[in-house]
Amino acid sequence: MAAACARTLVSKVGWSLLQRPAARRPGTGTVSYLLGNVSARGSRRTYGTGVHRSTLLSSLRAGGARALGCAFLLGGGLGLYQTVKLSVRQQQHRAEEEEGGTKAAGRDLKLTLYQYKTCPFCSKVRAFLDFYGLPYEVVEVNPVMRKELKWSTYRKVPILMVQDGVQLNDSSVIISSLRTYLINKDKSMSEVIRCYPELKSVNDSGKEVTEYSNKYWLMLSEERNAETYPEKGMQKEEMKWRKWADDWLVHLISPNVYRTTGEALASFDYIVREGKFGAFEGFFAKYVGAAAMFLIAKRLKSRHNLQDDVRQDLYKAVNDWVAAIGKKRKFMGGDRPNLADLAVFGVLRVMEGLQAFDDMMDNSKVQHWYRRMEKATLEHEGRD
Repeated sequence: MAAACARTLVSKVGWSLLQRPAARRPGTGTVSYLLGNVSARGSRRTYGTGVHRSTLLSSLRAGGARALGCAFLLGGGLGLYQTVKLSVRQQQHRAEEEEGGTKAAGRDLKLTLYQYKTCPFCSKVRAFLDFYGLPYEVVEVNPVMRKELKWSTYRKVPILMVQDGVQLNDSSVIISSLRTYLINKDKSMSEVIRCYPELKSVNDSGKEVTEYSNKYWLMLSEERNAETYPEKGMQKEEMKWRKWADDWLVHLISPNVYRTTGEALASFDYIVREGKFGAFEGFFAKYVGAAAMFLIAKRLKSRHNLQDDVRQDLYKAVNDWVAAIGKKRKFMGGDRPNLADLAVFGVLRVMEGLQAFDDMMDNSKVQHWYRRMEKATLEHEGRD
């Protein structure tokens, strides 16, 4: 801006000089002063013209004002041209940065999340979307009829739909693919999701199961990977604890929130209140579901070799998590949460408002980290 103003001023000076009389006494104005310097410092001979020095000076004094005015105009015009050219380039650069920033912020994506609000895997995805400030719509799925998913052959939640019909399944695949997309600005969502192929197999019970390759990996170039994980071991640590959240922490939720008949009833009251149920479905879910889940929680306790007091396993798990972060870091990601922070926070968040959550906050070391995560997610700190 200062350069543009200076060049405009030069142009105005040039115009004013052109409009002034040519014959001015030496030493009384800008033109005479400048020409005096030229005659004093100039060569005694004018090369290639054959004109005597005094004749040349006379001519310069006669038309000097107009000549210098033209010079000023020419300089000002060139300066103005360069200023406009630079301004255009800057605007183009800003537009490119804004376009890249739009993708980095994910505002070019139209996201629709199909979920159960109280599902820990769905909560993981919401924690990620909220932290990075990605706008999304929510479709709450009726857990009994699941009519909202009748269009999909994949009948589990969460499902995240992206524009152009791209469907993302599995919470960890959703998070990994979206994070890859936000970092890799030259890849489309369709290209990114090809890096996470489905693998179908039959488990020991004879049931077909679907897994996904690379679900904890970000598919980045070597350069991008080094920028994302600048310190040795960061990527490996993040992947380890993301997997821990899926393979262990999630399995501690049900045994703890359905630990007693009273807690099971309170949990289903919360589920019915926050979920999408009809009147009869809600009544059925609250009482019959609570009784069923109380019994299922006992089976889960046995399957995962939990202690008689399952709270102790929960306390130990979150204390192990806090110990892994250490005293020198605010989050496992350092000053900012990483994908492991978001996964663990998302899983634990589904217990809020229940007795198990209150007991965990009172009897473990997780509270300070959890409150920092809560703030970072609510304020969309990943958006910056």
